Amino acid sequence: MDYNSSKLKKNLFINQREINLDSSKRIDLLKDWLYKKLEIDFSISTASSDASFRSYFRIKTLEDSFIVMDAPPQNESIESFLKIGKMLNSIEVNVPHIYQEDRALGFILMQDFGNNTYLDVLNDDNQQRLYDDSIKSLIHMQKFVKKDFCPSYTNKILFDEMVLFIEWYLKKYKKIELSNKEYEELITWIEEVSKKVSSQEKFFVHRDYHSRNLMIQKSINPGILDFQDALVGPITYDLVSLLKDAYIEWDEEIVIDHAVRYWEKAKSNNLITNLEFSTFYKDFECMGIQRHLKILGIFARLSIRDKKNQYLENIPLIEKYLMDATERYRDFHKIRNFLDKVIK
Repeated sequence: MDYNSSKLKKNLFINQREINLDSSKRIDLLKDWLYKKLEIDFSISTASSDASFRSYFRIKTLEDSFIVMDAPPQNESIESFLKIGKMLNSIEVNVPHIYQEDRALGFILMQDFGNNTYLDVLNDDNQQRLYDDSIKSLIHMQKFVKKDFCPSYTNKILFDEMVLFIEWYLKKYKKIELSNKEYEELITWIEEVSKKVSSQEKFFVHRDYHSRNLMIQKSINPGILDFQDALVGPITYDLVSLLKDAYIEWDEEIVIDHAVRYWEKAKSNNLITNLEFSTFYKDFECMGIQRHLKILGIFARLSIRDKKNQYLENIPLIEKYLMDATERYRDFHKIRNFLDKVIK
């Protein structure tokens, strides 16, 4: 449908009560931009927000529904989202089609994948099918995205992410004062984890491949969102995001079952060579330690700095993931001993 036709009506309706924008200037810009692009009656309501400065709004006309991403340029750039989305679309990954964009204003009008995330619908009866779909898409991205397309997940990035655990979770959230010895030991362990995960095979990493960013679709399931921060990094990263999700917990046998299924598919697609599952799973667990230290720091920062306290309810699950993984392998027992002191 042509949403720039001069024959369309130019009336505008906005349900102000359903929108929570911090800046009146942003809502005025959004109104004007949509008015010019759609030129048809429409309504707008909040769709979702995330851990960044981005916000999402659902735009409805009589015939269609769309999503607008609002990424204030002073805080966020839409360049990466557009670039990576175009590339993923070219290899037939189910990402939203882009109808309109404005880099200067930070607006994107895109396809609406609906209301149902994986998190909304996952249960014991459908988890096998839904995770099979998401693993199939993950393998496809790893196989067909060129390794030089995205920046690399460097040792420094991995290390800096884990330092968030010290600065925001330990010091500011837990109010723990580390001795010089404790700090130095923690930094040493963080460096060791960073080196271990950096030694893994490198492929496309979505970086937030979990139940809130995977949308239920009738065909080509899942619809994939929030890929703008993608890098090329450790092969197990997205699998950890998916199976050790910050927002939903599964029994260990289910996690291992899906990890085996992924490992088999990765081997058959020549992403993994000569790597036994036990070794692969240890790599998976090590990657989980890195990611979950990072997430504890991010969730604490979201609460303390950004006043987004809803993420605090997910901290106990992340702590549990860390405790379980560091207990299982002797390599991580020193980290576990430290965690015993700070996670209570």
